[in-house]
Amino acid sequence: MGAKTDGPLTLTIDCGGGGIKSNVLDRRGTALGTSHRTPTPYPLPPTLLVDIVKDLASKHPSADRITLGMPGMIRHGIVIETPHYVCRSGPRTRLAPGLVEQWANFPMARVLSEELELPALVLNDAEVAGYGAITGTGTEMIITLGTGLGNAIFDGGRLAPHLELSRLPVKWGLSFDDYLGEHERLRLGESHWSRRVRRIVESLKLVVQWDRLFIGGGNSSHITARARAGLGSEIVIVPNDAGVLGGVRAWEFQK
Repeated sequence: MGAKTDGPLTLTIDCGGGGIKSNVLDRRGTALGTSHRTPTPYPLPPTLLVDIVKDLASKHPSADRITLGMPGMIRHGIVIETPHYVCRSGPRTRLAPGLVEQWANFPMARVLSEELELPALVLNDAEVAGYGAITGTGTEMIITLGTGLGNAIFDGGRLAPHLELSRLPVKWGLSFDDYLGEHERLRLGESHWSRRVRRIVESLKLVVQWDRLFIGGGNSSHITARARAGLGSEIVIVPNDAGVLGGVRAWEFQK
């Protein structure tokens, strides 16, 4: 007989601008096998993303539920809009005809639930990462640094309505996405880019007045030691796999 698993088991899918990652975890957040990753294809209509999720699910042990995190404005499992997946060849490329309309108000949670015959929770990817990091007390915020900027705010463990801060203008006509995105990190170098991160953190502190800020995402590891030293003591850099654990914890915080 195989070892007994600590259920329920959660299939977690983390959809990024460059890749889509998956794994199945038990109640404690322990992975039951190796993770799988597939490059994000472009253009990416919603039906193709559903097919990718189904294919990834077939590579893992059977799960009891699914959590999917993806970029964009998600409300109650419905995609209001998504910034990258409507482009021809990936982030910052031209829009693909018809994709904006295909993604607008797409009921991703309902479709995934029907296709996989599992309860489905669909959230903004930063919200999922936040669930993997927060303590559940006080006002907590997470920003994620990757292709662009992600964000989520929690109060006592309760998720606040999503704000797409990535769309706000910063300076020179640049949005938060443009100002802190991967393309700017590569163009500027890590020291200059890290100073930008610190400036944005200082600005957001004035607006949110958090008790704790978590900084995650794949590029959080590129913040220089000097910039980290200038951040407040209530600011925590979290590992990039917070979104994996968050896929499990998100269900617990829904109760």
